Amino acid sequence: MESEITLVIADDHPMVRAGLKSMLSDSRIKIVGEANNGRDAFELVSKLKPQVILMDIRMPDMDGIRALEAIKAGKLDTRVIMVTTYRSTAYLLRSLSAGAAGFVLKDISREELLAAVYSIAQGTSLVDSLFLQDVLRNLESAEKTNESPEDLIESLTAREMDILRLMVEGLTNQAIGDVLGLSGGTVKGYAQTVMHKLGTNDRTQAAVKAIRMGLVK
Repeated sequence: MESEITLVIADDHPMVRAGLKSMLSDSRIKIVGEANNGRDAFELVSKLKPQVILMDIRMPDMDGIRALEAIKAGKLDTRVIMVTTYRSTAYLLRSLSAGAAGFVLKDISREELLAAVYSIAQGTSLVDSLFLQDVLRNLESAEKTNESPEDLIESLTAREMDILRLMVEGLTNQAIGDVLGLSGGTVKGYAQTVMHKLGTNDRTQAAVKAIRMGLVK
């Protein structure tokens, strides 16, 4: 019989935690704890030492990436799968740099999630493949630029920089509009101007270029 996999779920939305628990209902997986913020997630991992934690990125009181960094700094063996709604290049690159074993989007199917947990518990790594290919392709493109960060920053207005920062976080036009008090159509216009000024064709390219050139953190 294959060994049991111990797992912690960390997400600040009770409905999401309940959904993940339902998706992970399986004789091989034992959910040993739940956390609704990054600080509690780190404390649970330190105490329970599960094999795997499913970690939401955007949480209060220490976000998921900071909790991941704390787990790695503490030399804990728990393997961390980052889970997010956002197709954010910044989140993917920061997660992988901090030592995440996996990065999956919340629209993942039950079968894909179970397969991810099984493989990561066995020591492999897993990232949403289409998203990763998109990012890596655009990383290669970003490396070929001859422009300087100073020139690009000077070409962008303060509002366009605000839009760019939120694009890097993976927010949709409507979500950016909600943050900045603008309509989705207005944000779309700003986003198109930003992509044009950066010399990119889509949002992922713009985000990658912004990160590689240090325009945003």
